[in-house]
Amino acid sequence: MTKQFFDCPAPFLTKAKANNIALHFIAPDQFDAWLKKQTTALQNQAKQEGFNGKSGQVFFEFNESGTLKFIHNISTEDSDIYTHSALAQTITKRLDCGLLEKTSFTVTTGLKKSDINDFCIGWALAAHHMKTYKSKADKNNAPRLIWPKGTDKTRVNAFIQAICMLRNLVNTPANDLGPDELEKAVKMLAKPFEAKVSVIKDQKILEKDFPLIYTVGKASPRAPRLIDLQWGNAKHPKVTLVGKGVCFDTGGLDIKTSSFMALMKKDMGGAAHVMGVAHIIMALKLPISLRVLIPAVENSIAGNAFRPGDIIKSRKGLTVENTNTDAEGRLILADALTYACEAKPDVVIDFATLTGSARAALGPDIPAMFGSNDKEAKALEAAAFKENDPVWQMPLWDAYKKHIESSLGDLVNSAGLPGDLIYSALFLKEFVTAEPDWFHLDVFAWEQSGKAGRPKGASDTGLRAVFSYLENRFGK
Repeated sequence: MTKQFFDCPAPFLTKAKANNIALHFIAPDQFDAWLKKQTTALQNQAKQEGFNGKSGQVFFEFNESGTLKFIHNISTEDSDIYTHSALAQTITKRLDCGLLEKTSFTVTTGLKKSDINDFCIGWALAAHHMKTYKSKADKNNAPRLIWPKGTDKTRVNAFIQAICMLRNLVNTPANDLGPDELEKAVKMLAKPFEAKVSVIKDQKILEKDFPLIYTVGKASPRAPRLIDLQWGNAKHPKVTLVGKGVCFDTGGLDIKTSSFMALMKKDMGGAAHVMGVAHIIMALKLPISLRVLIPAVENSIAGNAFRPGDIIKSRKGLTVENTNTDAEGRLILADALTYACEAKPDVVIDFATLTGSARAALGPDIPAMFGSNDKEAKALEAAAFKENDPVWQMPLWDAYKKHIESSLGDLVNSAGLPGDLIYSALFLKEFVTAEPDWFHLDVFAWEQSGKAGRPKGASDTGLRAVFSYLENRFGK
């Protein structure tokens, strides 16, 4: 089953088919001039179909015999990979499957050179739908694009593969994706890049001093583990990515209601994100010394499950009073962050599907981002908005630290108050030592309704932003 995690579309051709249709892009401010040059019949057709130069509009031009000749698309100023997905999706919906099988599409004029790579990524993602569990999978009728001149194919494929892998992992139900399968997926990710993977699991987790990871995962028959991928030149700047890998979260003894438990297969979305970022880094050979740490567990209910009120000593030595077994993600991240910092990296970035309060504050599409270095946090935020993959910096407000102090131990894992996204970030900060530039991204990793290039289900949020930041900082 593990191979399904790496399935992705490849809707590109190097040679045109017998039926080849031209794609023409028109800037909104050039629409009137373009329309004046067209025949009266075409002008009338455009008017009747409401094609009037608004951003994102698509117009199918047929010749006198009724054969499709051109597809015109009004460009958008703030285009990104997903606005480009809309064109491929429109073509798929509008044209017959049989026609699509024998047709290729070629970009002719109007597409900005700076948009070519994003256009190709968006085109491919419009074709990605996980069909592993369909007894009768739909025939693949994705439109085939001739690689546009000037495309960086390596870069395009790196992003397509990373995003599709992320989606496939998060979409896979927990009966087929537990800690063991996640470990196998990391090893498959590492193999083509000759990255090294080591794993500490089961009782060894306790013996090697990762008590919080062990505590959260011990009630499941699927053994908890810490997955450690390393790649790159040790002389290069050290960047460590840490991803929350809770493969299913019942909430533990503080059990979730069925409505909140329904999507908890996606509670390993942080792990999927760091795997996606790592794939792009390795595929594009970013000059860094990369490490990926994924604490992989299942938060289950059994006689040996950890309890509300339990006090556990962490790897760092701080004691944590467990006030809520459903605040387990920050526990496993605490041990992983401590371990990450022991190697004195330059940058540590963690991704986690951590709090509902982050979604209440920013909605599903914008990760809450916390940073220990304000200058670098602003650089990440700027890179994110440039990529149209926004993250939003939130305050690491030290005055709130009093809310996570325990009367019996050092810390509580849940303050039980509104504003949990900040309390959880402050909790994690306590385990970041050696003063790296640390970023915490609280992501949703899910598309609730479905849109162009983003079908309902798993979604990347912040992946492209983080890679762009790292490339800007270390890729020169």
